Amino acid sequence: MICKLNHQDEQIAKNIQQIQQQAYRIEAEMMGFYGIPQLHEPILEIQHSTEIFIGFNEEQLQGVISYQVEEGLIDIHRLVVAPCYFRKGVAKQLIEYVLRNYRGYEFIVSTGTANKPAIALYQAFGFQEKRLIEVAPGIYCTQFSLSN
Repeated sequence: MICKLNHQDEQIAKNIQQIQQQAYRIEAEMMGFYGIPQLHEPILEIQHSTEIFIGFNEEQLQGVISYQVEEGLIDIHRLVVAPCYFRKGVAKQLIEYVLRNYRGYEFIVSTGTANKPAIALYQAFGFQEKRLIEVAPGIYCTQFSLSN
């Protein structure tokens, strides 16, 4: 089931932190870069975030997407899935949920250029590469956009 998460709740914030640490640790290994901000994000920072958090929850939280809404733009900040649920459609369902609920908006998202599974997922939805961002010497993220 997909639902909005009350990320201000301490236990929910802990669950978000646990999943994102697991998922971003794998992305960090792919990139050879452990400076991903959400990899080290404290629970209080999650609780105080102005992002909207949506979770995929079936008996336990399996994945999370968070984003901010600006004028005509959805800026996706994180899409994380617990590794034991990789390639089971969790991320796909979370993206579909956001796209369906924000028709007519433009979307932007960034991921590590070395994260081929994430890039393939975004491209499957029609996201187009917008630009490369060097986040550290020799370490790149790719920004994608989609007009919905």
